[in-house]
Amino acid sequence: MASKVYFTDMRCDVGVSLLEKLTKLITKAEIDKIDFNNKFVAIKIHFGEPGNLAFLRPNFSKTVADKIKSLGGKPFLTDCGTLYVGRRNNALVHLEAAFENGYSPMSTGCQMIIADGLRGTDDVEVAVAGGEYAKTAKIGRAIMDADIIVSLNHFKGHEAAGFGGALKNLGMGCGSRAGKMHMHNDGKPQVAPNVCRGCRFCAKFCNHGAIEFGDDNKAKINHAKCLGCGRCIGTCNFNAIYNDNASSNVLLNYKIAEYSKAVVDGRPNFHINIVNQVSPYCDCHAENDAAVVPDIGMFASFDPVALDKACIDAVNAAPEIKTSILSQREHHSDHFTNVHPSTDWRTQISHAEKIGLGSSDYGLITI
Repeated sequence: MASKVYFTDMRCDVGVSLLEKLTKLITKAEIDKIDFNNKFVAIKIHFGEPGNLAFLRPNFSKTVADKIKSLGGKPFLTDCGTLYVGRRNNALVHLEAAFENGYSPMSTGCQMIIADGLRGTDDVEVAVAGGEYAKTAKIGRAIMDADIIVSLNHFKGHEAAGFGGALKNLGMGCGSRAGKMHMHNDGKPQVAPNVCRGCRFCAKFCNHGAIEFGDDNKAKINHAKCLGCGRCIGTCNFNAIYNDNASSNVLLNYKIAEYSKAVVDGRPNFHINIVNQVSPYCDCHAENDAAVVPDIGMFASFDPVALDKACIDAVNAAPEIKTSILSQREHHSDHFTNVHPSTDWRTQISHAEKIGLGSSDYGLITI
């Protein structure tokens, strides 16, 4: 049976706000079928790397938190630490980054907890039912301590996974720093020396000192230090860094799906994708490129696989914005592949479906 995915567009009559439409959306999607009474509810969010302006505004999370509180729940916003250099790689700077981007208990109506603790080491090892590449997953403890998980996701492109939606926010986002290392450790990037300009920009974003420079001033990646996170691929302005292992992005997507399953298995879960400012790269970047398609709308479902597939289809059906990166890319099969031709987003969806996380078959209900 096709999973139900609920959708509303971004149009608002005078006197009606997007936030009111979001409340109506999640109500119609039957979020109140979950027993929230006196339960701890982890709202998985991406607070955005400071400098990035495409992340979700905190107003969306307040709307979701208020709805959960009206149903008797105890919501909190949460995320886990990052691997790379930036403003979110320990709990203190992560919370400071969230505050800078407008998130606070006052603006969202609920508390904020970095799920894997001060140094990113507070995790729980969770069995992955049906896992082929991750038999267990290391998940931030506060996320696993919650009774219910709700993901609130900015839907966008991603330089390694192809796209970032509910599965990416649940899988990669809920993994502790050790969990993120586990997901990223299969492929190691390479540098094309004839393309490298020696600008050293990539080295600023390597958290492990793996990028070195020889007498020719060309970047080289020390694979003994490299974790294969792929951050350098997305930060190179000249496309000089590439994935030398053709299967590594595929394996990353498989593990994202399996980590997602570890997060949601055995407890109520609900998922919301906001498809606006569809940037080509992850919100982990301290900048964002122009949106590749016009704003589309908001989607909600109990099935994260169906939800992401519905959003993929909606983005691919939308016209490209001619002033975006899509106009500079050779056209392949779809918008996501056009932006990141070394990725295959389909592997994330197909593997999630294979391990029983959800279904790519959906029925879209427009409200």
